[in-house]
Amino acid sequence: MSEKFGIVLLNLGGPDSLEAVEPFLYNLFCDPDIIDFPGSFLFRKGLAKLISSRRSPMIRKQYEKIGGRSPLKEHTLKQASMLEERLNERFPAKVYAAMRYWRPSTEETLHQIEKDGISKVILLPLYPQYSKATTESSVKEWNKQLAARPSLQIETSLIESYYDFPPYIDAFVERVTEAIGRFSADEQDKIHLVFSAHGTPMKLVRQGDPYSGHIKQTVDLIMQRGGYTQDSSLCYQSKVGPLKWLTPSTPDTIEDLARKGVKHMVVIPVAFASDHLETLFELGIEYRHVATEAGVDRFEITTGLNDSPLFVDALAQLVFEKMGAGKEAEVSAAAHQ
Repeated sequence: MSEKFGIVLLNLGGPDSLEAVEPFLYNLFCDPDIIDFPGSFLFRKGLAKLISSRRSPMIRKQYEKIGGRSPLKEHTLKQASMLEERLNERFPAKVYAAMRYWRPSTEETLHQIEKDGISKVILLPLYPQYSKATTESSVKEWNKQLAARPSLQIETSLIESYYDFPPYIDAFVERVTEAIGRFSADEQDKIHLVFSAHGTPMKLVRQGDPYSGHIKQTVDLIMQRGGYTQDSSLCYQSKVGPLKWLTPSTPDTIEDLARKGVKHMVVIPVAFASDHLETLFELGIEYRHVATEAGVDRFEITTGLNDSPLFVDALAQLVFEKMGAGKEAEVSAAAHQ
């Protein structure tokens, strides 16, 4: 098989410098899947400018505390490199990253794909659980940018979600087991596993967005496949704006567990494929302070999937399955000729 496939890892992106914080936020709040109410299209850009300019000083301070930039691009490009190496064991492939709100942008990635002469692309979101605000938004941007290049003919397919894919679950189990292992044998039975997912507005839930259901299934499968006997809770973080969001919130859950006498917690950022602001600052600094003030003795956070070989292998298996068993057999046979 000589034709090279393109695999595009879709991700949110994050500011790569403190100066990038405000334009990154502007791009975020310009997304109609983020700011969506009747008539919002009339003044979305102006509202995005207002929100980003007001929020950026606070968000800059948060990024200052985790090194002055988001590590999301670094993690995503590392995942792309590892995945490309893994895929090329079976068939010719080039793996790209396309960030929804920063760089490399979808437009930049499509330009590179065109230069490379790729005509078949598999979109692989780094959002395991499907949501209108993540996967759907990134796919819309891909379609928009592709439509702007009528001369570029690319056959595109999508891996929609993999929240219940056993190899992906195994990668999470490895991280949870490692975090539990930081405690002594006597302490491990007393640990409470706190699964923290990025929240979404209840408006999306009422519209049929499957995200919250996917999250619950992911948590159940991690508990089952890991064989964990500890108590566990599911909660939601990163609420923005006045709308009602999924509950209970992560800080409220931490305080409630502490009032009930829980002294040891392992927090699992279950909706994220890589460490970034929500894990490093929100959980690692802000909510750790909440826990300390509430009387929690040990507050451990699982490491992001990041460069986990198990996670990258799960992504590779998703691609192999998307290509189909017949195609995979053809590729395997060609590799041995």
